[in-house]
Formats: sequence, structure tokens, C-alpha cells
Amino acid sequence: MKTISIDIETYSGTDLGKCGVYKYTEAPDFEVLLFGYAVDGGEIHVVDLALGEKIPADIAASLTDENVLKFAFNANFERVCLSRHLGMPTGEYLDPSSWRCTMVWAAYMGLPLSLQGVGTVLNLDKQKLTEGKELIKYFCSPCAPTKSNGGRTRNRPEDAPEKWSLFKSYNIRDVETEMGIQQKLTKFPVPEFVWDEYRIDQEINDRGVRLDIPLVETAIRMDAVSRQELMDDMRRITELENPNSVSQMRSWLADNGLETDTLGKKAVNEMLKTAPQELADALVLRQQLAKSSVKKYQAMQNAVCSDGRARGMFQFYGANRTGRWAGRLIQMQNLPQNHLSDLAEARGLVRSGNYEAVKMLYEDVPDTLSQLIRTAFIPREGAMFYVADFSAIEARVIAWFAGESWRQEVFAEGKDIYCASASQMFRVPVEKHGVNGHLRQKGKIAELALGYGGSVGALKAMGALEMGLTEEELQPLVQAWRAANPNIVKFWWDVDRAVLTAVRDKTTAETHGIRFLCRSGMLSILLPSGRMLNYVKPKIGENRFGGSCITYEGVGGTKKWERLDSYGPKFVENIVQATARDILCYAMKTLRCCSVTMHIHDELVIEADPHVSLDTICEQMGRTPPWANGLLLRADGYITEFYKKD
Repeated sequence: MKTISIDIETYSGTDLGKCGVYKYTEAPDFEVLLFGYAVDGGEIHVVDLALGEKIPADIAASLTDENVLKFAFNANFERVCLSRHLGMPTGEYLDPSSWRCTMVWAAYMGLPLSLQGVGTVLNLDKQKLTEGKELIKYFCSPCAPTKSNGGRTRNRPEDAPEKWSLFKSYNIRDVETEMGIQQKLTKFPVPEFVWDEYRIDQEINDRGVRLDIPLVETAIRMDAVSRQELMDDMRRITELENPNSVSQMRSWLADNGLETDTLGKKAVNEMLKTAPQELADALVLRQQLAKSSVKKYQAMQNAVCSDGRARGMFQFYGANRTGRWAGRLIQMQNLPQNHLSDLAEARGLVRSGNYEAVKMLYEDVPDTLSQLIRTAFIPREGAMFYVADFSAIEARVIAWFAGESWRQEVFAEGKDIYCASASQMFRVPVEKHGVNGHLRQKGKIAELALGYGGSVGALKAMGALEMGLTEEELQPLVQAWRAANPNIVKFWWDVDRAVLTAVRDKTTAETHGIRFLCRSGMLSILLPSGRMLNYVKPKIGENRFGGSCITYEGVGGTKKWERLDSYGPKFVENIVQATARDILCYAMKTLRCCSVTMHIHDELVIEADPHVSLDTICEQMGRTPPWANGLLLRADGYITEFYKKD
């Protein structure tokens, strides 16, 4: 036995979508119902565990045999559920090193992240049965007691034998579909080093991170009290039944001489500049209500396991255009920032439940609770968090690819890239809090908005007008940035030509150490790391300006599979972000002996004993990978007893 393809069906009283698989398997009624498998691509078998059948001894042994590769679509689910089925306690799970996830394989190839979606795109002979959702709802989760079902709260095989027979067929079909994906993608294997990255990811998800549950529970209670007070105050001012209603609030504002099409944050901030006091008070209260952070705290409550740790927050290859992670459950990638100077004191007051003190000292209770979300993540007893973050990683990577030497010098000398950019653009010295310091903001907004072909629209989207820039300044700013970065601009259009050549001629093109290959209905971009970015069914199309562009199939903004278009700067954005992701993975490998508990964008959070050297961790994280000769990296960090943004 070399490989085994697996698909299981399970039951739990816990909501999988809300709580994640780790918490899901902790439910006292959790059980594996069906175990579908095929050995070495052979005949598919179903073990009906719900009706008392046992997994054959050799198959059970293969689950812990590192020499047998286990394949499953979303293998994390199978691996964690089977860990619990085998009697392993919370915090202990089957070793991920011998597991291969065909969902990751599909994502690597730029395909959808659902089994049905992949089957459709690949035009498999055996595709996922559409009846599956209804059968899963029927057998895999609790049901409402009714007269017609005899008051039962769960459907078992004997309650619907025909449905159960169909459910077993569904289980077989899922194994067939998973095996079909493997067969179709054989020509495009995932490199072994990416599977090693997947293993590290699974170890981080298995490890989880400790939550300060007393803080979480108190924050939820405080939020409820605060929301009620805010609603009462708004009702008093507006005399509306539901002042949180957009339509009711807009009507009230209009009746009082303030017309508006939207109650978005930007629009409200503009109205506050001129609104009469009573209207301003109501708008401020509404903003505070909108700031409510209770959902994040509730997500923590839902996800936390019996040992006080939340698990399963990171989805490997969640962004299949770049291979970056996506957040799950608590959504670590979009946590609110914290700016309170006395964060520890505020945290202590909330944790102790002193609502009146929080209200008196900080006034805006929802905002305070929002700023404390990060602090709910804490290290294990006796440990500290070591937080290390790459400095300006994307700016460094694009400068390295493009050979923009002045930028390389800035990084080599440890200078501020925003000041240096402004200095290069305006041809004057710029120092933070010093000479021409007012230009730094223009350098910053230009750096953030213009690196991937952005123009005036990108500056506006980044908030340039709100930051004090005028409409007349925007186009000259675009021109100044591009003039200051001619090699980056050249990089965009060199990539554009290389992609067009590869797709048009069905050949291999190369520029800036990056290879572009078009073969078997796939455009592949080979990164310096050895990893590939893949675009499905590329064609040469026409952009809205009448020029040539590349189109390909992928998941668009509508979350549907559709034909998308791209051009040089967009491909550069994918390449740079993907390379930054590969550098983070290299750092994870370098620091794999440490207990990484979280990673947010370009930051690692490590749980370690207080005697560990922060300088050593930052030095190791800042090591340049062997495939990125000449790239200058730097990691900075801090030590903290709870997670925060330093």
C-alpha cells in the first residue's frame, strides 16, 4: 500500500461552519458515520461505521503509517476527525506529514476551492452528486423534533434506509471525484517543498493559540450594555423606533435639513463637519454602534477548544492566485488596530468587568472593546509572545526584482522608504518630523497606491483626498512616482510582454529571473522560489482601451468562476505578493523549532519562554532565502504578554 484516498461523513451537534473542525470533533455526540476509501487508485469501499462495521485493520494501520500517503479533499477535516475517531485527545492529532490535500493541489493550479467546482472545471467523468447537501443536512446535523418524525432530534440510517443507501453512494462518488482530480492533475505535481509548507501550516493550526476567555466573555457583556445605552440615547434624540435602520435614519436627517445618499463612514465624517449639534450627536452615536466588535469576540467563543486554545484559523493556499493564506473563524487577517497608550490598563478594567470605569475613562466603549480584540490572544502559562514582522517586505521585493538601485540603497542604509520616496519624487531632502517632513505623507500614499500600475483612482481609493491631498495634486503625484521609479515601470511592461509572448506562441518567455510557460491549457509563472503561479485556460483578449491583454478563468469579485483579464502590473502584483509569501514560508521553516501560534500578513507570533532572545528570532526571520540572492530583508520585533500591534 502506497496511497489511500479517503472521504468521510460525520455527525456532530456542534455547528461546523461557526466553530471549525477542531471544536466540532469535541462534541460528545461526534462520530464518523461513513469511511470511504480506495487503496492505490483501486476499488472504492465504504465502511458503514454508523451500522457497526469496523475499518479493516490494515486500513486503520495506514492512518498512522508515515510511509502511506493519505489523499483527501480538504484533508484537514479528515485528519482531525479521524484523530478523534482513533481516541486522540484535544491537542493531539495525526501527523500531517503523510497527508496530501487535493484542495491545496487544486488551489495551486488556480482552480476553485470546492470539490464540486473543481469537478466542473476539470470536466470529470465522475462529479460530486448534487443531492449531497440535502443528505448531509439530514444525517450529519441535529434536526428539529416534530410530530411527523416522532420528536427525534437526529436522523439515523434506520429512519430513512433509502436515503442512507443514497448517502453511501454519495460517499463513494466523493472518493471517485477526489481520485479524478489526482488523475487530471498528475502532469502538474505540487513540489515537495510546498507540501512541507503545508505540514508546517497544519502544525500551526493544530497548535492553536490560547484565548483569554474571561476577557472575551466580559467584553461581550459590556458590548451588550453599551449597545443598549447607545440605542436608548439615539431613540431619545431621534424619536425613531429603530435608529439603527439606514432608511429611518436617512429620513430623519432629511426631515432635519440634512440630505444624504449613504451613511458610510466617509459620508458621516463629512456631515459631522457642518451638522447641527443634535444631528451630529446622533451621527456620532450611530458610528459608535457601527464600531461594535462583538462578532470577533463571539467568533472566539465559538472556536475555543476545551483546553482554552482556538484552532484552525489559517487556510493554506486560501488565495489561489498568490498562494497566500486566508483567515478562517476569527479572521486574523483583519483584526482592528490598537492605539490606546494605556492598553494594559484598559484591558485590566474590561477583564475585571468595571464598565463604569471603562465608560468614564475612555468614553467610547465600542471603540475601546474593538482595540482590545488583539489582546484576547495570550501565550501559555509561563510564556511570552515574541512578535516579529518583516519591514516593508513588498517594497523590498519589487525593488529587488526591478533592480531599482536607489531603493536598494535605502534599505541597505536602514532609512525610511516613505521619506526616501518623497525625496526621490520631489528632488529635495525629506526627513520624518524634520526638513520637508510634510512631504513624507505624499511619499507614503504614493508607495502604497502606485506600485502595481495604480493611477489617480488608486490614490483616491487609498484615501489620498481624506489625507489632505487635493484633486489637482494626484496626477502630478502619479507622474512623479513613475519618473522616480523607471525600473519598476519597466518591470511592469517587461512582464506584460513576456506573458503575451508565452500565451500567443505557446512557448516559454523569461524576464527579471521569472519564467512564463504556456502548456496544456495553463499559464504558469515560475517564481525564483521554485513555486508556480497558475492561470487556467489563458487567451489573448482585448482590454477596454482596445489593446491586447491576457484573459484566464478564475474566481472573480462575484465569487463565481468566470473569465478574468490581467496585464503586466497586475501580474507583477501577484508575483511580488507571492514572493513575499514564499519569504514568510522560508522564515517559518527557519523558525520551525519555535512554537509559531499565529501569522498575520508578514508577521509571525511565537510562543516562547521568557529567556529566549528576541534578537536571535528577528535575525533568523530576516535571513535571505538562498534563491533570493541580493534581496535585503529586515525583521523587527517585540515581546509582549498579550498580542497587540506595537
